[in-house]
Amino acid sequence: MKFMVIVKATPESEAGAMPTEKMLTEMTAYNEELLAAGVMKAGEGLLPSVKAARVFFARSGGTSVVDGPFTESKELIAGFWIWECGSLQEAIEWARKCPNPDQVDSQLEIRQIATWEDFGDALTDDIKARESSMRDTLGTDA
Repeated sequence: MKFMVIVKATPESEAGAMPTEKMLTEMTAYNEELLAAGVMKAGEGLLPSVKAARVFFARSGGTSVVDGPFTESKELIAGFWIWECGSLQEAIEWARKCPNPDQVDSQLEIRQIATWEDFGDALTDDIKARESSMRDTLGTDA
């Protein structure tokens, strides 16, 4: 099973505070442990929402764009991982090992990534073939 582990933003990360050397050292060691165990497939940190935009879609078909920053830091994302684990419980166990060297209140959200089976009959053979072609181009699996 694949999971997206979402690193929720904090007031500090939204203010643009970059990680300390201690944080980078501990997170690098943690990422190396995840990688060695075959759990980590990808991961990145994100810049604050001041450098972001949101695109809204209207039922009528129109779109609008709102530039950051966005006010509710608890609803924002500061980074993510893609993990492959045998279960949600295993992902939780790995998440509990995540360092918090700066000792700020923070949280991770773990979301299972949908598989083809989750889409049922809506995923036709044609769509599946097209998706497979894109995944081949990207070098990812279904």
